[in-house]
Amino acid sequence: MIELDGVPELVDPVMVAAFEGWNDAGDAASAAVAHLEREWKGEVFAALDAEDYYDFQVNRPHIWLDGGVRRVTWPTTRLSVVRIGSEHGPVKRRDLVLVRGIEPSMRWRSFCNEILGFAHELGVEMVVVLGALLGDTPHTRPVPVTSVTSDEDLARTLDLEESRYEGPAGIVGILQEACTHAGVPAVTLWAAVPHYVAQPPNPKASLALLHSLEDLLGLGIPMGDLPDDARAWQIGVDQLAAEDSEVADYVKSLEEARDTADLPEATGEAIAKEFERYLRRRDGQPSAGDASGSYLRDPGSGRTRPRKRPSEGDQGQGPQDQGPADSDD
Repeated sequence: MIELDGVPELVDPVMVAAFEGWNDAGDAASAAVAHLEREWKGEVFAALDAEDYYDFQVNRPHIWLDGGVRRVTWPTTRLSVVRIGSEHGPVKRRDLVLVRGIEPSMRWRSFCNEILGFAHELGVEMVVVLGALLGDTPHTRPVPVTSVTSDEDLARTLDLEESRYEGPAGIVGILQEACTHAGVPAVTLWAAVPHYVAQPPNPKASLALLHSLEDLLGLGIPMGDLPDDARAWQIGVDQLAAEDSEVADYVKSLEEARDTADLPEATGEAIAKEFERYLRRRDGQPSAGDASGSYLRDPGSGRTRPRKRPSEGDQGQGPQDQGPADSDD
């Protein structure tokens, strides 16, 4: 059952989704989508019926006061739209459909079908799911972000990794598989969060996910205070680690292991990508290289043709997401 506040007509829409819970270490993924909502003033137009998917003893409703009147906010998943650029401005028009909520407690296949139903109705041309997992990565180094897909054609076109994960799955991996079975191009961006600072927030990981989203879609995303928050977060963790010699030694061992690897951040290609990001944010438009090399159509070409709406029987059962490592979140 879908609650609608009017479905907007969109231009070249891409759906970007994140879910609190098992696949959201440090709340990095959900915070990244929340950042997009704030910076681009997302307009909520739909919400899934909380009764259908959530156990309220696991995800409890929140009671609050609105001018002395008691209100209840139920845990759910909401969809909003942000409009980037304008028909007459310097930035080519493109819309994003943002999906932000909580990993459902039940009926995952129906949940994914409902999300894909919106994607079909809105003419979404690609789904990008953000996730975060715990890993053996030092907080002092750039956050590793891995881009994976289950779509062979998309993997070749965008030079992405094909998912080879086998094991327990979260809603991130199930939604990606649902997209694949429905014929909707889908990419998952995974950020690795240091397991020794797993508690939220983690603005550094959120920032890394947004940088990867910029590269994937060829957009210039306004980062606001997030870079300052990321630096403050790292300074705070530095101070905490310095107070415990065992933790400091462990972080040093992680740094040494990381530094012996071939870091993509040290390559000329990575430096060029960072410069392109700077130009996009300065000029407020996609770079020429991103527009010509993207899997997506020219953002000025108009609305995409809706794809075939999936049926629940088309859903795959096998988990393909890159699950969290020793995650308790």
